[in-house]
Amino acid sequence: MSILMVTGVEGARNCAAVVGAQLGMEVEVAEGRKASLGALRRREFSVVVVDETMAECDPAAAERIWEHAGLAIPLQINFALAGAARLIREIRAALHRREREQGLARRAAAAAIETELKSTVAGLLLHSQLALNGSEVPSPIADRLRMVADLAGNLRQQLSAPLDVRGNTAA
Repeated sequence: MSILMVTGVEGARNCAAVVGAQLGMEVEVAEGRKASLGALRRREFSVVVVDETMAECDPAAAERIWEHAGLAIPLQINFALAGAARLIREIRAALHRREREQGLARRAAAAAIETELKSTVAGLLLHSQLALNGSEVPSPIADRLRMVADLAGNLRQQLSAPLDVRGNTAA
């Protein structure tokens, strides 16, 4: 995990060193649009912090930086007013929000998969039972259908237990 700081403020490298030490992350400083876009092309960042004064002076450049930031958390801070302590708090808060949002997304995905599986298994079970109850089915096919129906029934029972975010049955 690394941070890109885009600012031309004097002392930004000292601030980056403090932020990196406090957060245990690598911090790269880019002094302008070109340098920041080059850094974003070279690697992925967890957080991209753009100096507010730079963004206000050149909104098109700031927009290009945000477009190339990928999945990085975008932060805009006035480096002239904010010290390293505030920057660290803002980055921590943003990372915490991202972690919370990812957890919610994982739970929602697990719930959607569970619902889809339950629906598919129920359909498989119903079709197997209908085929067995229908017209005469040759013995080898009937045996296979019973096996599928048994498997679907067992799977359906397992799916009635709640799943955790990794899709494992919660005990």
